[in-house]
Amino acid sequence: MIKAAIFDLDGTLLNRDASVREFITTQYDRLYKWLHHIPKDLYISRFIELDQKGYVWKDKVYMQLIEEFTIPELTWEELLDDYISQFKHSCVPFPHLLDMLDELKEAGIQLGMITNGFGRFQMDNILALDIQPYFHEILVSEWEGVKKPDPEIFMRAMKRFRLEPHECIFIGDHPEYDVYGAQRVGMKGIWKKDPHWSDVQHADAIVDDLSDLPGLIRTVQSSE
Repeated sequence: MIKAAIFDLDGTLLNRDASVREFITTQYDRLYKWLHHIPKDLYISRFIELDQKGYVWKDKVYMQLIEEFTIPELTWEELLDDYISQFKHSCVPFPHLLDMLDELKEAGIQLGMITNGFGRFQMDNILALDIQPYFHEILVSEWEGVKKPDPEIFMRAMKRFRLEPHECIFIGDHPEYDVYGAQRVGMKGIWKKDPHWSDVQHADAIVDDLSDLPGLIRTVQSSE
């Protein structure tokens, strides 16, 4: 019996690709006085390339941008501070996010989240999506001192829910960190389809859209 659905954040609930593009576009406009010598499209595309879907922290990204584009009047620290303070205003949810969470909540499914990243930054983004009240437990890797795919962070979430692995599913976009990480501790690993990855053959199930998830959970429960 599935009693809890635990989610990744970036690429699963938060449309990070759209959010990054929205943020870096507004950053260029906001700092145009110092960035105008760089073609806007080039600044945007280079940031996205260096960011590598969030797996490169932004200090390194901005250091590289300043070196490549010669931005003498701004430091990488100032650009990073702008990222940290302003990104939350550019958060874009995936379609049907709130409807899906409402449906699961009404069905009595407990909701949790495990996300890698910096604590305050990730919580600002969660608050921006207006989804914090839905979640019984939110584990952020910086605050936990451990990150996916380490089994410990998955086990810690289950312990807080007081549930066994077979009573939990984990939904995420990363084949190793999310799907396989959850399966290693006995959870069902659900892949939120992402065009950056090829089909994940070992996932217990695949959802194209968040609206598919409640029906999937009902199917799993009825088959048990």
